[in-house]
Amino acid sequence: MSERSPRGTYLQIAEALRAEIGDGSGLAALPSEAELMAQYGVARSTVGRALKVLTDEGLIRSRQGTRRIVAATESAPSVYDQIAGVISAEGLTPGDEFPSESELCKLTDASRGTVRRALAQLEGAGVLEVRQGKGRFVRALPRPSIAPPTS
Repeated sequence: MSERSPRGTYLQIAEALRAEIGDGSGLAALPSEAELMAQYGVARSTVGRALKVLTDEGLIRSRQGTRRIVAATESAPSVYDQIAGVISAEGLTPGDEFPSESELCKLTDASRGTVRRALAQLEGAGVLEVRQGKGRFVRALPRPSIAPPTS
């Protein structure tokens, strides 16, 4: 955004994103804040205000550790569910080595902290075990009713 406007720059960005969401292009996740900053040539606070407008309107949702998603799209499974699903998707059995944190970050498109929290929940549920200096291993197959703690 090169010119000052009597209408806030953040409102112009929100309007452009709203149009992109509504044009039927199948946009499921928004670009990151850094990508939006580069695209529009504005500060992070300006992008944040634009995203807040869209969140308040119910057009987008955010979940810690992942990109903001368009609210009209089907909700993606949680990072916990994605990581728990790796066991069946990879055909892992008790005693098999579990993928590393960095591999899980790439798989889930989530931050390392979010992946670590999900792994800690699986460890607490007895599904995974940590062997010092070796990595994480499958301890037991998850039951379908296993859900992350609600705290």
